[in-house]
Amino acid sequence: MSSTRALYRNLLRELPPLTPKPTSLHARLRQRFNRSADMPKEHAEQFLKYLQCQRVYVTLLERYNPGLAGDLDVEEHTRLTARRVGLNMPKTFKVGDEKK
Repeated sequence: MSSTRALYRNLLRELPPLTPKPTSLHARLRQRFNRSADMPKEHAEQFLKYLQCQRVYVTLLERYNPGLAGDLDVEEHTRLTARRVGLNMPKTFKVGDEKK
């Protein structure tokens, strides 16, 4: 598939960004690639493919199920649920929104 250095760089791109203090995952990955006998190239390629698929999965999950992210308020969640089954929510009026 690719050289060891390119594979290592691709793995780092898929992981969360490095903080000022590297995480244990980054340190372990670096250690395994320094000693190339510890991580066979096929395992590293499989791990890279797994990380890429997980990223795509999370993207699709957020796109098609926005309520799962937990960042919607109750009204928005209700509106999206109604739209999913082909209904539109009626407009709600609040006190003070009346037109004269």
